[in-house]
Amino acid sequence: MTASAWTQDRIERLKILWREGKTAEYIAHELAHGISRSAVLGKVYRMGLSAGRAAAPPTMKPQPARALTSRAPTLPAPSPQEGPADDCPEPPETGRASLLTVRRHDCRWPLGDPGSRSFSLCGRPAVRGAYCAPHAQIAYRPALETTRSLERLAGLV
Repeated sequence: MTASAWTQDRIERLKILWREGKTAEYIAHELAHGISRSAVLGKVYRMGLSAGRAAAPPTMKPQPARALTSRAPTLPAPSPQEGPADDCPEPPETGRASLLTVRRHDCRWPLGDPGSRSFSLCGRPAVRGAYCAPHAQIAYRPALETTRSLERLAGLV
């Protein structure tokens, strides 16, 4: 944008449109002939018009918050078929290891509260990933079973 594009008439028109609350894009379109939105914004800034511009009226009044009237759906109790698989027995909690004594191929299944002094890890030989066979059956569940559980929790089933 060259300085010659801003004639005194255009500057006066810019001031009037800006004070009326018109957008820079609208003003650029009105002034036409090589004046871009960015040129309008630059000129407004250099002239110091931004501070005196009237605020645009709000488009919508804020509505008061409404109280919730509905409750979340209650989930039905899971049927015996939907529980853990029968071939997944509760593993014994023997062979405890601490975070400092567990080795690379030991089961890292956590036992107890991590914040307590009695917290430990299973410590039995790992057969799949980081867990022993009984803990691996709990940790690695089929994706379909996990998806069904999530759908039940979300109330989609």
